[in-house]
Amino acid sequence: MSATTPGVDAPTWPAEFAERYRAAGYWRGETFGGVLRERAAAHPDRIALVDPDPVRRTWTYRELDERADRLAAGFLARGIAKGDRVVVQLPNVGELIEVVFALFRIGALPVYALPAHRETEIAHFCSFTEAVAYVVPDRHAGFDHRDLAAKVKAANPGLRHVFVVGDPGEHTALAEVPCEPAGLPAGPEPHEVAFLQLSGGTTGVSKLIPRTHDDYLYSLWGSNEICGVDADTRFLVVLPAAHNFPMSSPGWLGVLYAGGTVVLCPRPDPATAFPLIERERITMTGMVPPLALVWTDAGPSAEHDLSSLRLVLVGGAKYSEEAARRLEPALNCRLMQVFGMAEGLVNYTRLDDDHETIVTTQGRPISPDDEIRIVDDAGQDVPDGAFGHLLTRGPYTIRGYWRAPEHNARTFTEDGFYRTGDIVRRTATGHLVVEGRAKDQINRGGEKIAPEEVENVLLAHPAVHDVSVVAVADEYLGERSLAYVILRDGAEPLKPVAVKRFVRERGLAAYKVPDLVEFVDAFPRTGVGKVSKKGLRSTAATPAADTDR
Repeated sequence: MSATTPGVDAPTWPAEFAERYRAAGYWRGETFGGVLRERAAAHPDRIALVDPDPVRRTWTYRELDERADRLAAGFLARGIAKGDRVVVQLPNVGELIEVVFALFRIGALPVYALPAHRETEIAHFCSFTEAVAYVVPDRHAGFDHRDLAAKVKAANPGLRHVFVVGDPGEHTALAEVPCEPAGLPAGPEPHEVAFLQLSGGTTGVSKLIPRTHDDYLYSLWGSNEICGVDADTRFLVVLPAAHNFPMSSPGWLGVLYAGGTVVLCPRPDPATAFPLIERERITMTGMVPPLALVWTDAGPSAEHDLSSLRLVLVGGAKYSEEAARRLEPALNCRLMQVFGMAEGLVNYTRLDDDHETIVTTQGRPISPDDEIRIVDDAGQDVPDGAFGHLLTRGPYTIRGYWRAPEHNARTFTEDGFYRTGDIVRRTATGHLVVEGRAKDQINRGGEKIAPEEVENVLLAHPAVHDVSVVAVADEYLGERSLAYVILRDGAEPLKPVAVKRFVRERGLAAYKVPDLVEFVDAFPRTGVGKVSKKGLRSTAATPAADTDR
């Protein structure tokens, strides 16, 4: 496979902007592989990574660097080269970190998939990116990823390799791949694409977000400065490590950049995480609001010593003021709110912000060169304090999705501003307050659901005439999904459980299965006859009981 073509596969920053960002010192000319090499040389024996499950394993910076080299050499020996795409679907295990740094080192592009993704999503990622390899666990959370890999590989002739952490079955064990790293080629350039992330798009399957070494590394060290990350930081990764938030805000990549220690948490519940906080003397972690609520409830009665925990970052979805006020006294640590997107812009409340600002806003941007516009429906700027559509551009916000020219034309302005789809207002201090989404996307506890994708699956049911999926407010998750279903004339009645089972059996991730199902005779319509999502969301405020789940 050839390398991605700047401006075609992955639109890039105009030259004048790139020059500005380099001159300002945001883009330092570093690469991920080079950063790890430098940290290993500076403090080779410091612990970089801890994987506690099922048996505690540790990697020093020197060991992580050497293992990345050997794995990179093994990938090269199997024909994986610079620019090739590799879908990586691993849970919170040390091998995930090894794999992505090995790919960084040779300039191959990790395509980050989440453990919850199933055949529909993985098949698309492999096909659309023309992936040459797919990396999976043998089993995770009761699901056999080897069977999924076999199906996807059979449908994608270009997918030459399946590497498995654990028992490989019919595939190749990842443990067999490393070899002596003699003669590794020169790695990628800082301006080149480092990896492809998944968007939380509102239409169909996820778009792919191309992040370069230059821009993403800036977001890391910029986040580190704001969050106080240094070599003494011990960061617990409780969310799926391939998510943008736990990876970069400041996340495990930010902590490795600073020379700190990353501890992987196999499950996010307090029964798993709290003992790790005590044993590993965790100082910082990040989580989505639903998990923060669980930790807040469990904190006061915790039997484990949580006194090392200094900072909890909460982001990924709207965090209610009431919940935010409860966290600090419950966990006896500082709260920092985070509002950002995998496409770039990240906002943080600051450690020196007053308490009211921390609990009532979602922060302000990392960079002085993060340009923010808040506009009305006509695209005109609104005054501070008024809600509007958030547009942004800056040194770590992409200028376009990967291989998506038509979507890019709609999602980016002619002068390069990204239309985020968020409705926000800006305070006099420059902090943003998030009202919600202008798009139809459902944010289920930080997991993004594109209604159209679920609707397309349900429309394949022989008894379904039409369907519309909308968000319904939920105190715990922020939003849940509600599927309004119109049955075909003469069709046998369905129960909600049958609708949910149909979606699940079609191979979608579990979080995309509708939480609620309501059968209706018709949908509200707009003046031009389109289904009114706004009208459905209004109705969804008091949905009928979905008792058969």
